[in-house]
Amino acid sequence: MATIDRLLEIMTLLRDPHNGCPWDLEQTFASIVPHTIEEAYEVADCIERESFSELPGELGDLLFQVIYYTQFGREQGLFEFDDVVNALEKKLVDRHPHIFSGGAISSAQEQASYWEQAKAAERAASSTAMRPSEMDNVPLGLPALTRAKKLQQRAARVGFDWPNISGVRDKVAEEFSEVEAAIDHGTKAHISEELGDLLFACVNWARHLGVEPEAALRAASKKFSRRFRFVEEALRDVDLDPASTSLKTMDELWNEAKRLERN
Repeated sequence: MATIDRLLEIMTLLRDPHNGCPWDLEQTFASIVPHTIEEAYEVADCIERESFSELPGELGDLLFQVIYYTQFGREQGLFEFDDVVNALEKKLVDRHPHIFSGGAISSAQEQASYWEQAKAAERAASSTAMRPSEMDNVPLGLPALTRAKKLQQRAARVGFDWPNISGVRDKVAEEFSEVEAAIDHGTKAHISEELGDLLFACVNWARHLGVEPEAALRAASKKFSRRFRFVEEALRDVDLDPASTSLKTMDELWNEAKRLERN
């Protein structure tokens, strides 16, 4: 039996109405989504830590999410696992004409452009709206920074974009000023709205700088965690903890962590 067939069989047993796992039997398409997102992040975490010995297990967990959705589709008569594979195969062949049908693409940039054009054509063909939009089918469930970048890329593809990076930088400064004004005179809802605009502008700035905003923020969070751990350990060495230590002392230790990293 092929390995993938064994996985499908295991999933069927887990969902057996009479002898299956009670937890698995309670799950639905919607209930599994948070687990899928978590598993994708665990794959990313392995790669960021270069813990490649753990990666097969994490990739297996992510693959199992596909098996789960396929089982739901099968039970409800919506689709089979072969439909998932066939859809992927068709997509890969259609989007790589230079490999499979004699088309001519000479660079990675040209291929990326063709890929986006193909995706746009697919969206237009599958759209149920009377007037398809470039904003269609950008998943709401994406991390906010990633979704903001994708929406900006869609708009940029049809020319709605800053002509140079100085305009983006000025927009960030403008949005920052609007946050300050909202803090002085606005409601909490107004402050939240203006902060959202500032974050959106920062994503746009990152995009123009060629920086992946999601990765940049993850790196910043990792750095913050690392430095705060240094503060905690330094305090433990003298039998203290953050809750009983002044902010001034913790700030001095924080700066020491920064200095050690620079050195």
